[in-house]
Amino acid sequence: MEKKYSVAIYPSKDVIDAVKTMKDYLKSKIDWYNSCNSVAHITICEFTIDESQIDKYKQKLFKTCDTFTPFQVNLNHFGSYVNGAFFIAPNEDSTNLLKPIMKKTQEALKPLKLKKSDDPHMSIGRKLIPENLKIASQLFTTINLDFLCCEIVLRELDPVKKQFFVIDTFNFGNNPLPELIQGSLF
Repeated sequence: MEKKYSVAIYPSKDVIDAVKTMKDYLKSKIDWYNSCNSVAHITICEFTIDESQIDKYKQKLFKTCDTFTPFQVNLNHFGSYVNGAFFIAPNEDSTNLLKPIMKKTQEALKPLKLKKSDDPHMSIGRKLIPENLKIASQLFTTINLDFLCCEIVLRELDPVKKQFFVIDTFNFGNNPLPELIQGSLF
């Protein structure tokens, strides 16, 4: 049976709670909106495959995450996209640390057809109409949250609730692969 999966970075419980408070506050002002109930996360990618294949990709994720070293992420500003997304964004240093993690994780999932994210961000709302986007940007102006990025999660879509739930967690093993040395073998 085909299922939809998402690979994401979950922040710490404190950050998840802080973002939930923000989402609930926005919901109290504009009513229901896309992703108002989703747990705070940074999407790496999404894909749909037959569930019989998922174990093979779990192995790949495990191997890849084993090579990653944990690092601090600082979320220090808000942003929005033309498609109506309002989000919290990491600072430049954190972005530069997150991007290779996202890229290597996506590469590990070849040959799947991935819906990829190349720009690390934590959504507060998605598909907001322009006036609600404006409300969000007026409600939320300053932010400073930190968490230790030390794992990624694999989530499966619950087609009834239309929410992803975590089915596996892959810890960063701090075992970087030796970089292949170019040039001479002697």
